[in-house]
Amino acid sequence: MSLTRVLFPILCAAGIVGCQQAAPPAPPAALPSPSPQAYGSLAEVMRSIPFPSSNIIFDTQTDDPAARKKSDEPRKTGTSTTSTYASVYGGWQGVEQSAVAIAETANLIMIPGRLCENGRPVPLDRDDFKKFAQGLADAGKTAYKAAKSKNLDAMVEVSGTVSDACAACHEKYRDVPDGKERCI
Repeated sequence: MSLTRVLFPILCAAGIVGCQQAAPPAPPAALPSPSPQAYGSLAEVMRSIPFPSSNIIFDTQTDDPAARKKSDEPRKTGTSTTSTYASVYGGWQGVEQSAVAIAETANLIMIPGRLCENGRPVPLDRDDFKKFAQGLADAGKTAYKAAKSKNLDAMVEVSGTVSDACAACHEKYRDVPDGKERCI
């Protein structure tokens, strides 16, 4: 038996096996994504997100975001809210991000299970509350568009839009005597 007759089948088999690709490993198991849930009361959400964000938008009525300089100095009494954040995300970028925060707040306040500060459930099933939440989202989107334009006159106008969106809900649910309608 010649060496060629013996080696040829062995080399062919080795070549075939060597050219085959190993099966790809199984993909890792997907991590569960968090489901929306309420962590704070409605009042805590409102005081922590739209309150400071709306004040940054309102500051544009008298304070040009483009004129602000970043500073490492601590905030001094009498300076604007916006200047507090200027050393991190200042100028128009800070105003734009505040507008996004206003719009996103509408999503947060509609998460089921959130309570008012007085322990009552947020009235998610009420048409007026849904309308007020949509008004907040719309005001945030309008403020974002105005901030992107970097037009101070547009910011004066949109400050009224944001204020009106907040006031609509406040008049119905916050600025009323403690009763079944009150939700803060």
